[in-house]
Amino acid sequence: MLTLLTKTHKNGLISTIALLKCFSQCNIRTVSVMKKPIIMRTNDIPKQKILSRCSPGFVSCSWYSSLPGGDDDSSSAGDDISSNPDNGDGSDQPVTIFSGSPPSGALSTTTIPDRFPHVPLLAVNRNPVFPRFIKMIEVKDVRLVELIRRKVNLSMPYAGVFVKKNDNNENEVVEDISEVYDIGTFVQIHEMVDMGDKLRMIVMGHRRIKLTGALLLENDENTEIENLKQSEWVEVEKTPTTSEEIHAKIPNVTESAVLMVETENVQAADVEITEEIKALTAEVVKTIRDIIALNPLYRESVAQIIQAGQRVVDNPVYLSDMGAALSGAETSCLQDVLEEMDIRERLYKSLSLLKKEYEVSKLQQRLGREVEEKVKTTHRKYMLQEQLKIIKKELGLEKDDKDAIEDRFRGRLKDLVVPSHVMEVIEEEINKLGFLDNHSSEFNVTRNYLDWLTSLPWGKPSKDNMDLQIALNILEEDHYGMDDVKKRILEFIAIGHLRKSTQGKILCFYGPPGVGKTSIARSIARALGREYFRFSVGGMTDIAEIKGHRRTYVGAMPGKIIQCLKKTKTENPLILIDEVDKMGRGYQGDPSSALLELLDPEQNQNFLDHYLDVPIDLSKVLFICTANDPSPIPEALRDRMEMIEVSGYVAQEKLSIAKKYLVPQTENMCGLSKAETQIEDTAIEAIIKNYCRESGVRNLLKHIEKIYRKAALDIVNKKEKQIIIKPENLEGYIGKPLFTSERMYDITPPGVIMGLAWTSLGGSSLFVECCEKRPRDPPAADGKVRDSSFELTGRLGEVMKESARIAITFAGNYMREREPGNQFFNGCHLHIHVPEGATPKDGPSAGCTIVSSLISLAKGTSVKNNVAMTGEISLTGKVLPVGGIKEKTLAAKRASVTCLILPSENKKDYTDLPSFITEGLNTHFVSHYSEIYDILFPVE
Repeated sequence: MLTLLTKTHKNGLISTIALLKCFSQCNIRTVSVMKKPIIMRTNDIPKQKILSRCSPGFVSCSWYSSLPGGDDDSSSAGDDISSNPDNGDGSDQPVTIFSGSPPSGALSTTTIPDRFPHVPLLAVNRNPVFPRFIKMIEVKDVRLVELIRRKVNLSMPYAGVFVKKNDNNENEVVEDISEVYDIGTFVQIHEMVDMGDKLRMIVMGHRRIKLTGALLLENDENTEIENLKQSEWVEVEKTPTTSEEIHAKIPNVTESAVLMVETENVQAADVEITEEIKALTAEVVKTIRDIIALNPLYRESVAQIIQAGQRVVDNPVYLSDMGAALSGAETSCLQDVLEEMDIRERLYKSLSLLKKEYEVSKLQQRLGREVEEKVKTTHRKYMLQEQLKIIKKELGLEKDDKDAIEDRFRGRLKDLVVPSHVMEVIEEEINKLGFLDNHSSEFNVTRNYLDWLTSLPWGKPSKDNMDLQIALNILEEDHYGMDDVKKRILEFIAIGHLRKSTQGKILCFYGPPGVGKTSIARSIARALGREYFRFSVGGMTDIAEIKGHRRTYVGAMPGKIIQCLKKTKTENPLILIDEVDKMGRGYQGDPSSALLELLDPEQNQNFLDHYLDVPIDLSKVLFICTANDPSPIPEALRDRMEMIEVSGYVAQEKLSIAKKYLVPQTENMCGLSKAETQIEDTAIEAIIKNYCRESGVRNLLKHIEKIYRKAALDIVNKKEKQIIIKPENLEGYIGKPLFTSERMYDITPPGVIMGLAWTSLGGSSLFVECCEKRPRDPPAADGKVRDSSFELTGRLGEVMKESARIAITFAGNYMREREPGNQFFNGCHLHIHVPEGATPKDGPSAGCTIVSSLISLAKGTSVKNNVAMTGEISLTGKVLPVGGIKEKTLAAKRASVTCLILPSENKKDYTDLPSFITEGLNTHFVSHYSEIYDILFPVE
């Protein structure tokens, strides 16, 4: 039994009657006509004959091995066709033997037309289709799918494959033929699988064609119909299916979409087999064989041409195409070979592409071999390790991974005194570790957590040095001066000796930079015999740096304090927290607030890190903090620390430090000896006086290093054998002096007084200048006092501006009381200036100085030379205390001051100064400004 399914075309030329005429010529015994399928009985008629006489509009044909109640036709099944197995219910399934529409089929044509100008346009990317090569193409565009279906149904399974010029163009239908190259390939569709929304085709190239123009789809349809009219089929009446219904199923084709193109055949001229052609052919064959030897995957491409029945080796035309098809060159190179009509040039181009492909194949083979060897080695080692692990486990020489990890953790705790609440957490985590998979993320988190818990020095302190003399010798050996710091450390050791135990404290050293705050902490740790750990909090904005991260975060770690305990392996180290006055504040929190728990003696016994989440005792840790200016430190944090001021050094101290520490250190660093380079004490004093007047010694060290570097250069160049640095040749090494005089005025005019100021870099002297801006207003007729006006300059801060206002008010009242006849402040216009306007100045300690400057201007009398003062003034004239007495005294000494005026309440600070600082100073302690007036303007 044969079932034929037909499809009526647009003009109704192919109909059931036409098919019946075909079958009548095939000796069909019985034909039954139904509305949908046509079922015919055949009498041992070969299926090939039926197929050859069927219409081109034939859609599908199924062969049944038997019919219910009929004769058995299984004997006429043919050689290439097999029946489907029975489906279990007594009926046979059809076998599709030829199809041009869904679901799949194989298309064949006995002869390929020599000229076929109108073909569908298949635009592909990257690789063109060379003649005698097969390529699989998928079409998803609905317009192109319908066109190809109709072409196949009309037994015209031909198309033109052209390569798009832009490799990034993914459109299947081009809008302009200029988007593709002119030279393409005429292909035959061998097989086609219709998947409904797309077509999958196997095409084979036959010859080169040239694109000459685009065609509209409607014109192409008319051409097909005309061809059908000229065929042997007779016209019949139209079926009920109208052309409008047919067009409703086919999308509209716009003029911008090129579906059909007009082409013409192009072919190379007959090639003459010369010796050059033979040599090129042999070289191409050799290169192809070399490539196949390197990469067997190329055998499939070669096999396609061989299966096509071509003698590739003997035909240079096919050989040149094969060489280009085998290479993975760029699109332009492959298209160049396709467009080349001269066989000799085509062979040269193909050979060039093959040579490049051969070199790439060799490189890939070498890389692949190296990778394979590496993988084999790694795999072999892994297999051997796993075998060794199993053998050791069987012999009892090694435990499982989890058992080994657990034993390692418990081994760490053997010699430690772990608190009970911490031991409970450790046991719980170890038990949880036994139930987790080794490759899970939770396993790694738990293992890291246990690693930190068992690495801390629980109950393992270091032994403190209780010998006061040894500690004092170490401190004196490392640092000069710093008596307050050294006394405090000796007190700490003495208390620990009496109590037979140590208790950590929190010390804060503050002072100008370069005075040794950070380096003294290391000396203290060496004197106490404790481990030393330093971390800086300058610019820190994340509290997790101090208190750690939560374990739920990726890459979580404990804070710096827990890292310190793990590194030092003691529970009582000395921890230096540097630059506490420069902490920042960000969206991660306020680190200064996080330090409160850490530095509070009442809270750090149970310090809680976010990562460990168990209380840690930090009461035995000695915390030392450093700062340049204590004012930015929050009051709550400053309250938990013991503030110790580390003031600057005077010239004598700097000289001693340079001779004892800086010069030997520089000699060792530069590789010089005293026999080669010497620096006299007078030269060091000149450096301190003219180059390095700051409080610290860091800048002094830089200048000494600069001298020794230049001296080393002169010695290496054999200019001198011995260099002695004197004040006379000092400028040749470090340049001109930076400071020529500390004082702006040798003799102060009326209205100018020297004051003293404190800065973060140490003390400095400054002058306060006052003058009349314009003449005073004339006295009032009624004798009333006119208001005075004033102007302030010199980048004064708000506090200093307030001191100036207070000083003007008090000076006017005091002069009217002391000298009633002096009417200077009656309608005067003053200008008060503090030189060095680029330097900001602020603070209340300039009140006495401004008052003295105003009174000196009002009296028109200069004060004594070499007089300096400091102190805050009130409206009633009371002199209030100020800070920075040591720095201000040092500044007065540098300015060659002989008479110093200080508030009486600062006498205790002045008496604590070393004698070499106060030597040569006539110091007056005052409580009211009247005492200052008597000193500045004595009665003759």
